[in-house]
Amino acid sequence: MTEEVALAFSVSRNHAFLLVETACALVRRLPNTLMALERGDIDLHKASKVSRLTREVSDGVAALVDGFMAGRLAERDPGAIGKSVSYAVQKFDPDGYRERAAKKRAARHISLTHEDDTMSTLTGFLPSEVAGSIYASLVRAAQTRRKADKSRTLDQHRADIFAERLLAEDGHGTPRAHVHVYVDLLTLTGAREDPATLAGYGPIPGWLAREIAVDPGSTWSRLITDPTTGQLLEAGPGTYRPPTSLARLIKARDRECTHPGCHRPAELSEIDHTTTWARHGHTDHHNCHAACKIHNMLKEEPGWHTEPTANGGTTITTPTGRTYTTGPEPLHDPRPQPEDDNTPPF
Repeated sequence: MTEEVALAFSVSRNHAFLLVETACALVRRLPNTLMALERGDIDLHKASKVSRLTREVSDGVAALVDGFMAGRLAERDPGAIGKSVSYAVQKFDPDGYRERAAKKRAARHISLTHEDDTMSTLTGFLPSEVAGSIYASLVRAAQTRRKADKSRTLDQHRADIFAERLLAEDGHGTPRAHVHVYVDLLTLTGAREDPATLAGYGPIPGWLAREIAVDPGSTWSRLITDPTTGQLLEAGPGTYRPPTSLARLIKARDRECTHPGCHRPAELSEIDHTTTWARHGHTDHHNCHAACKIHNMLKEEPGWHTEPTANGGTTITTPTGRTYTTGPEPLHDPRPQPEDDNTPPF
């Protein structure tokens, strides 16, 4: 079947295999995702995100994930869909996810692929928190060098620092960069097993968040949330440049660039006004957001318009008049408290 599909669609065997695998999964295990595809809410690529991330789970878990995703597919980019599916898989199959994660982490490796024109690609298949820490460290070191050496781009500085560090054989390691993990208190204490969030990567299991938290080099910061929404509580002053406290709150709330489809970590993005200061936009948590440099500059282009919404959300209007609204995911599932419960929300 795979070979015939490859011939019919003029694609590679690997591509044909993925098409067949996705089709079988949609028909046999993912009816809600199939209906969303048939309605035109998603395309085949987005549907494949659901099938690929559920290929190793049981039929029962796949059905739970499919039901969970039924109302979370339309008007979302593939990256956001993938993160929601990963969250659901971890939520409904924590033991299975842990076993699969252990196998993948044991299979970590480095690979070398030679490219054209004297270039090669060196790839590391690493645990997500390690890879994220390495990349964040390279970004910060490159930004520092770039201030003194404008003859090389940030990409060139990152690549050069990467090579220098790997080729150094003096036995001395480099400082580990700060990576951000968001986990609610109940999961951190082991009372619940809800997935946490690794900035720039997405959902990670609670056990991994706890392992990172107890590392001697880790630093903890308390973030107070509203238990009924899972969103951070508000704060903010009235000056142009966001102070450290406001910037920290916005980075923790947004976690990544707020432009739809962009998942650059907020720690590596800029904090700026949605409605600009020149147009009387306020410097507070309602009007400030995290955006990578490209998308921060995009809102100043002719025909583009951004407007803040509730809870740190943003509505973007494009030159064609189409609108897209995005907002930060809550840090944990909403947990309405009993009326007689007066304990502070942490």
